[in-house]
Amino acid sequence: MDKTWMYQSRLSDAYQKGVDMFLDFAFTNASYEDKIICPCIKCGLTLPVTRSVAYDHLVCDGFTKGYTKWVLHGEASSVATTGLDMHMQNRPQLNIDTHGLVHEAFGISNDDDRVDEDNPEDLGDKPNPQAEKFYKLIHDGQKELYPQCRNFTKLSFILQLFHIKNLGGWSNKSFTMLLELLKEAFPEGVTLPNTIHEVEQIVTELGLSYEKIHACPNDCMLYRNEHKNDSECYVCHTSRYVTEQNDSGSEASSKKGSYKTPSKVLHYFPLIPRLQRLFMSSKTTSSMKWHKKCRTDDGCMRHPADSLAWMTFDHLHLDFATDCRNVRRGLACDGVNPFRTLSSTYSTWPVILTPYNLPPWMCMKQTNFLLSLIIPGRSAPENNIDVYLEPLIDELKELWVDKVETYDASIKQNFQLRAALMWTISDFPAYAYLSEWSTKGKYACPSCHKDTCFQWLKHGRKHCYMGHRRFLDKHHAFRDDERSFDGTKEKRTGPNPLTGSMVLDMLHGFNITYGKMSTNPELPYNWKKRSIFFELPYWKDNLVRHNLDVMHIEKNVCESLLGTLLNLEGKTKDNLNARLDLKLQGIRPELHPKENAANKTILPPSCFSLKKQEKYVFCKFLKTVKVPDGYAANISRCIDLKQRRIFGLKSHDCHILMQQLLPLAIRGMLSSHVTSPLIELSNFFRELCSKVGLAQDFMRLERQIPITLCKFEKIFPPNFFDIMVHLVVHLASEARLAGPVHYRWMYSVERYLSRLKSYVRNRSRPEGSMAKGYLANECLTFCSRYMEGVETRFNRMSRNYDEGGNGTEGLSIFSMPGRPLSKGMIDTMDDGTKEKAHRYVLFNCETVNKFIE
Repeated sequence: MDKTWMYQSRLSDAYQKGVDMFLDFAFTNASYEDKIICPCIKCGLTLPVTRSVAYDHLVCDGFTKGYTKWVLHGEASSVATTGLDMHMQNRPQLNIDTHGLVHEAFGISNDDDRVDEDNPEDLGDKPNPQAEKFYKLIHDGQKELYPQCRNFTKLSFILQLFHIKNLGGWSNKSFTMLLELLKEAFPEGVTLPNTIHEVEQIVTELGLSYEKIHACPNDCMLYRNEHKNDSECYVCHTSRYVTEQNDSGSEASSKKGSYKTPSKVLHYFPLIPRLQRLFMSSKTTSSMKWHKKCRTDDGCMRHPADSLAWMTFDHLHLDFATDCRNVRRGLACDGVNPFRTLSSTYSTWPVILTPYNLPPWMCMKQTNFLLSLIIPGRSAPENNIDVYLEPLIDELKELWVDKVETYDASIKQNFQLRAALMWTISDFPAYAYLSEWSTKGKYACPSCHKDTCFQWLKHGRKHCYMGHRRFLDKHHAFRDDERSFDGTKEKRTGPNPLTGSMVLDMLHGFNITYGKMSTNPELPYNWKKRSIFFELPYWKDNLVRHNLDVMHIEKNVCESLLGTLLNLEGKTKDNLNARLDLKLQGIRPELHPKENAANKTILPPSCFSLKKQEKYVFCKFLKTVKVPDGYAANISRCIDLKQRRIFGLKSHDCHILMQQLLPLAIRGMLSSHVTSPLIELSNFFRELCSKVGLAQDFMRLERQIPITLCKFEKIFPPNFFDIMVHLVVHLASEARLAGPVHYRWMYSVERYLSRLKSYVRNRSRPEGSMAKGYLANECLTFCSRYMEGVETRFNRMSRNYDEGGNGTEGLSIFSMPGRPLSKGMIDTMDDGTKEKAHRYVLFNCETVNKFIE
C-alpha cells in the first residue's frame, strides 16, 4: 500500500483522501464499537477517539512520525488485541538487517552473483575457514529463535541481548544467569547459547581478529617476520619464554608442573582490514567522503581539512589528494594503569588511531576510534616504543606505497585504498617517546629546540623557562625595559621550528640499537634517536608531526595559578626558595626575604597573593556557583571553605575554571596590573578552544600571548615559569597550522582509555582482557549500525534532550520529555513581568518570524 501521502502537505487532496482511506481501514478492524486509537502527533497512539475527532486531529496535527505500519489498526492482524498486546505493539519494532550485516561484514555485496549461500562449493573445492564462518552466520541469521517465532532470528536476538549487556554494563556472570533463565522460560527448541563465552564466539565471528606478537622482555625486538620462530632475542640473548609453576592438573596429585609462557606479548589489531570495512559497509561509506564532498568551504576552520597542514599535504601529494576516499588519521598514545589503583605502578600503553575523513560530529567519537596496539607493561616503553610500533608502521607504508584493493559499497566497484598519518596526539611525557626529543632538562621545549631560553634556579633546584620578550614584535617597548625584567635588553628573535628535513640532517649517521641494556652514542642536544615515523615517506613533509596537548597544559597552568594565588602549601610557586632566587638574580628587591629582630626570616607580601578574607570570598564564590547541567562537574566538592583551599581538580574542572570562572572570581580583589594578564590568559584559552575560527584569529592570538606572558614575568617569580607555562606561547601557532584543538587534544582519548580499563577482568593478563573486550565492542559497534527500533550508541539521546511530546519525535524512537533538574517551584509573575516575558517569547520564536516579516 502506498503511504507516501502520510507526510505530504496536510492541505493537499492526496493527504485528505489518504486520511479517509486510513479511517475506512481502521474502523473495519476497530477494537472498539465506534472508536479507534488516534495516531496523531498529540494523542500519540494512546487515546481512543471517534471518526470525526480522528479526522480533525490527523488533518490539523498529522500522523505520528514513523507510524507507517498500522499495527494498531489491523494491518498486521485483524484480530482484536488485548491491552497488553496493544502496549507491546505500541513499542518500536526491532529490525535488524542480519542479511546485509553479514554480507558487509565479509565484504560481499548482497547482489553479488558469485556467492551462492546454498552452494558453498562454488567458491572452490572446499570452503575456506572465512567462507565457512560466512555461511554459518547466514544460516543463524535465518534460523528461528524457537519454533514459530516471528519477531527474532537466532542471530538478531543474540545481537540485541549482547548489545544491551554492553550498554548496561552487565557482568559476565549475570549475563550467563540470564541466558539460563531465558532457556527455561522460552518454548522447547530454543537455540540460545549456554554461556557468555559462546555468545562472544558468535558475535566476534562478525568482527576482525587481532594478533599476538611475542616481544623481548628487554624491549629489544619483536618475534616477527624472519625472527618469528627464534627462541631468544638476537640483541640481548634473553630467552623468549619464562617458566612458570602451576598445578599439574590432577586432583589427587600434589606435585607441581611447569609450563612456558612468553615474557611479553604485544596485541596488534591489523589496520588494513578495518579500513577496508569502512568502505565495504554501506552505513559508513558516505561519511568517509564527507571532508571533500560535504564540507563547508568558507575560510573558517572547523575541521582538520580546513587547516594549512592538510592543504600543504594535498599540495605536496597530489596523487593522494585526488581520491577523497584515501584515509587520514591521527595517532594517540598514552600510558594507563589497568588496575585503577595508585598503589600499582603497572603501565600499559594502548595506541589509538583517530579518523579525520569523518564529519566533526563523528570524528572524535569513541565508536569511530581504532585500537591499533596494546603495548604490554609493567613499565613504560620509553625510547623503545619504536620496537612495538613496527607492525603499524609497516602497514602504513604498505597503504602508502603498495596500496590496497578495496570495495566501495556506494558505487559498487573496487578502488586502490591509501592511508596517511597526519600527526600524533599525546601528553608531554609521551611526546618525548614518540618524537624522540627529550622533554626534560635545559632544552625541554621541542618547539624552541636548541634555542630554548632556560635558567637554572639554584635554590629552587630546577630549570625555569622565561625570556618571552624575544617572541614580541621587533619594536615592542618591553624589549628595552630592563628594570621590569632581568636587567637586560632583549635583541633576539623567536626561534624557528625544526622541519622534518632539518631533523633528518641533524640525526644522519647515528646508529641506534633498542633495548633496556643497549648503549648508544650521545646525540646532539636533547635528541635520543631518530623516530620510526620518519620511515614513512611523507612524514618529513608534515607541517605538524607531534601535537602539544592543550588539555594537560591548561590543567598545569591552572593549578600553578590557583596554588600561587591562594598560597596553597606544596603547590604555590611563591616560597622561600623562590624569593632567594629573586635575591640572587638581583631583581624585584621589594620581594626579597628579610629578617626581623628575632632573626626570623619574613617574606614580604606579594601583589599576586590573596589575603585571608579574599581567599574566603574567592572560595565561597566557587563553592556557590551554579552552571547548567552537563556543562561542568560539581566543582564545589573540591572547595574547602574552612581551610580556604582547592583540591582534587580534574582536567575538565581546570578547563572550566581557567576559561570561565577564574576571571569572575578574582574580579575586584587584586590590582589591575595583576588581574589584567590573568583575564587575558583566560580569554586566550577560550578563543584557542573555539570550535570555529579563522587563521587571522589564531595569528592575533599568536601575537598577543607573548605580551601576556611578559606581563606574567613582571609579576610572578621565575619559579612560576616551568615548561608547561612556557609551552603556552606555542599553542596558537600550532592551531594556525593544524586547525581547532579539539581534534588534537587528549580529552576524548583519556575517556576512551578509561573505557579500555573497564574491560579488565583477569588481573594477571590485563592486556588480553583489553584486547578481548575491545574486539567484542568493535563487533557490536558494527552491528549497531544495522539495528533499528532499539537504542544503540548511534541514536542515544543526550541526558537533557527536551523535545517534549509523546516520545516519538526527535532523533530517536526512544526520545522522552526532558526531566527536571530539581523540584519545581511555583512563582507568580506580576503583570509587567508577564508582559516582558510574553514579548521576549514573541521576538525570539522562529514560528512568529514569518508573521513579523
